[in-house]
Amino acid sequence: MEKILISACLAGDRVRYDGRREPLENALLTRWKKENRLVKVCPEVDGGMKVPRPPAQIVGGNGLDVLKGWAKVRDNGGCDVTGFFIKGAEYALSMAQKYGARLAILKGKSPSCGSHQIYDGSFTGTLIPGAGVTAALLRENNIRVFSEHELEMVERALKTGKGPDAKDFLP
Repeated sequence: MEKILISACLAGDRVRYDGRREPLENALLTRWKKENRLVKVCPEVDGGMKVPRPPAQIVGGNGLDVLKGWAKVRDNGGCDVTGFFIKGAEYALSMAQKYGARLAILKGKSPSCGSHQIYDGSFTGTLIPGAGVTAALLRENNIRVFSEHELEMVERALKTGKGPDAKDFLP
């Protein structure tokens, strides 16, 4: 049975930066859970951050820029938390590789997991096109990344082995 990497917050774990629990309720997700397909990761917690924690955003680029050393991840107090995000992304990649997951469902807009858009680093709620650190690292390693709003696309990819990656929809 093919495994799917999933953001732990979407699976209902209390790992969000604000400590809230916001599980995604969906029939496909329920079925995949029953089929034991889901491999949960929270790159921020797996990278060593606590819950709750200050919100963080990528400053000066996107997740790929962070991986290349061209941008940083900072919390809203200005602290550089880039190392935690990179360590968490590397852990998520290691879990995908361990379980042979070629698909990932990650939380949209997150500086770790965002697949279409991320916040611009100004902490004003402004979104820009781009991917978070984990989403970027997974894609660099040929793992297809989808948001929580693209479960039908994931189902199609499971059935056919084909279908677009969320990056195909970036402007």
